[in-house]
Amino acid sequence: MNSILVRHKWEPYVWLLPSLLLMVIFVVFPIIVVFSLSLSHISNAGVVGEFIGLKNFAAAVTNPAFPTVMANTGIWVVAVVGLSTLLGFIVAMALNANFFGRKIVRAVVVFPWATALVVQASIWNYIIKYEYGNLNNILLNLGIITNPINWRISYQIEFMWECGVGIFVTIPFVAFTCLAGLQSIDAVNYEAATVDGAGFWKKLRHVTIPLLRPSLTISTVLNIIYVFNSFPIVYTITKGAPAHKTDTMVTFLYMLAYAEQEMGAATALSVIGFLILAVVAGAYMMISMRKEEAR
Repeated sequence: MNSILVRHKWEPYVWLLPSLLLMVIFVVFPIIVVFSLSLSHISNAGVVGEFIGLKNFAAAVTNPAFPTVMANTGIWVVAVVGLSTLLGFIVAMALNANFFGRKIVRAVVVFPWATALVVQASIWNYIIKYEYGNLNNILLNLGIITNPINWRISYQIEFMWECGVGIFVTIPFVAFTCLAGLQSIDAVNYEAATVDGAGFWKKLRHVTIPLLRPSLTISTVLNIIYVFNSFPIVYTITKGAPAHKTDTMVTFLYMLAYAEQEMGAATALSVIGFLILAVVAGAYMMISMRKEEAR
């Protein structure tokens, strides 16, 4: 039997078949269903009706809050992914150094990422409370301030806090992805660079970053997907208030579907989000792969 499979080159496909079936059932089929729903009329009770073309998409993009939500989503993704990648890389470099208690420090660093986002967001929501928040209490006890500060005085500042929490909980993921890449770099590369007279910054630019690029590509693509689809932080801290001013696409989609009962527009918005993610992640991977081929 094995000889027949090998002769006809069927064996690899037989081994891949279970995974392909799972992907079709749990990935491809749901995507097809969502695309189909986005082109259909959906009642408030969730009953799918007749085909209506692009009316759901028109309802989604003409919503008064749509431009603000899209701008927030762009700022949210760029700020969280960009800053968490930079800070995560710095943390990874620090954790890769040999120092006493390194294992304990690594365990502490991973904690924000290992904890549920709802818990993290709830803790930060409590920390920045005006009346009894820990941040004001600490600053008052240290004598740094004399009166409590309203850390949520405007929706712009609240949105900045959401971005800050997003960065805080994302840093460990980037750090440990980069740390895995750093530990795979052979010390011979650094020894050769030292012989050539390279200092820290030249080693970083010509040895560390080029060899770490695959790990950075993986972490960035996954980060874009995770951050774009992140729901708990924004919903827990502000619920998009006031008037969707702090909403991202995912929380706005949720509010459309369950608060405003616009199921069709919400489904169309989910398709728009899927297409944006596919284009951005695909473009980033293609650019990264071309850079690797050009080396």
